[in-house]
Amino acid sequence: MQFARPLAELIAQFERLPGVGPKSAQRLAFHVLRQPEDDVRRMAEALLEAKRALRLCAVCQNISESEQCEICLDPRRDPKVICVVAEPRDISSMERLNEFKGFYHVLHGLLNPLEGVGPENLKVRELLERLRDTVEELIIATNPTVEGDTTAFYLAKLVKPLGVRVTRLAHGMPVGGELDYADTATLLSALEYRREL
Repeated sequence: MQFARPLAELIAQFERLPGVGPKSAQRLAFHVLRQPEDDVRRMAEALLEAKRALRLCAVCQNISESEQCEICLDPRRDPKVICVVAEPRDISSMERLNEFKGFYHVLHGLLNPLEGVGPENLKVRELLERLRDTVEELIIATNPTVEGDTTAFYLAKLVKPLGVRVTRLAHGMPVGGELDYADTATLLSALEYRREL
């Protein structure tokens, strides 16, 4: 079906978003067209304002409105522990636990040689600069995927010679999970990362 040029352009822009395919892009575009003009203007202004006002925290590389994010400015945080995450959104998952009291470092991706993503494309240099301070432990909180594991092993190899303890979030069976529903990789991981009772 042929769409009018402005509608086709709107659909094309939505398709550029991660996880949005052609059908979802069309649904989003038609939804926007049904909205009152004031709502669409507020959305457009919010997009532009976010792009203008947000930057990377000079310390942890999280998204921030100022030079340093709120977490890095919090004096109650433990400067001896840094938790490394792949993306800024991963920080909110960790913060929901209300248990981690250290600082964070955002890599902005994971190593993926097949996609051309090497260490130079991530915030690895900035992480290494932070380890010169009082850091005693680096917790690597990347997803248990090939890319997450590759990144974790790479960071561990770089950091261990500096005398910093490197740990990784355990992964395996979910709480309430049943063995007969778990796939082989999950069971192997649960077995490997078992702990003493």
